[in-house]
Amino acid sequence: MEELKDLSEQDIKVNVEQLLKAYSEQDKKDKIERYRRLNQYVKKGQIVFAGSSLMEQFPIYEFIQDFDIDKVIYNRGIGGFTTIEMLEVLDVCIFDLKPSRIFLNIGTNDMNDAAYKEEELIGRYDIIVSKIMEILPKVELFLMAYYPINESKADNVWQKEIFKTRTNARILSANGAVEQLAIKYDVRYIDVNKNLYDEEGRMKPEFTIEGMHMYGNGYKEVLDEMMKYIME
Repeated sequence: MEELKDLSEQDIKVNVEQLLKAYSEQDKKDKIERYRRLNQYVKKGQIVFAGSSLMEQFPIYEFIQDFDIDKVIYNRGIGGFTTIEMLEVLDVCIFDLKPSRIFLNIGTNDMNDAAYKEEELIGRYDIIVSKIMEILPKVELFLMAYYPINESKADNVWQKEIFKTRTNARILSANGAVEQLAIKYDVRYIDVNKNLYDEEGRMKPEFTIEGMHMYGNGYKEVLDEMMKYIME
């Protein structure tokens, strides 16, 4: 503790940010390894949810129980994941499970970067889709529209910084590009967000924790729209 007394407020902030980043990276590695080992026991040919935290936090296991969904669904989302990171572990998140159907939501974390460019995001997404279709040519692939955000719910400096680049305008534009990508590969683009919007086109405040991630009630609205694709 004596060492901390000699640090400035800025030094402490930098140290905390470095620790949080290191923790986040280790957390991703731990999840990848857990998934890798779990994949030894999965039933092949089922449904896989894959992507970033927007998919990882989807409470699909609870919904399966609550609403008697007669499907086997594996969630392989990883919080904080970008398209770059997903490309590195497609085997763990998708290929090891040999799914018959994939719901993919990846790319919003790419928008957190101040240097974000839509064409670079879609370029990497294109590679992801091409690899999936090469390895699993018969899979049903669903590219999900990115959820809206609500910047008014940000409650700390870090979140406010993210919302400078991760805006609803950029999300809307990226959704259009993802839809075109789906057309290119003859896969399915699905926008299941219609019940998430408030009158200003943002995510309804009652659905979101801090403007990006959702509570269960928000995911229930998404699930209601997804059911026709899950059950078909």
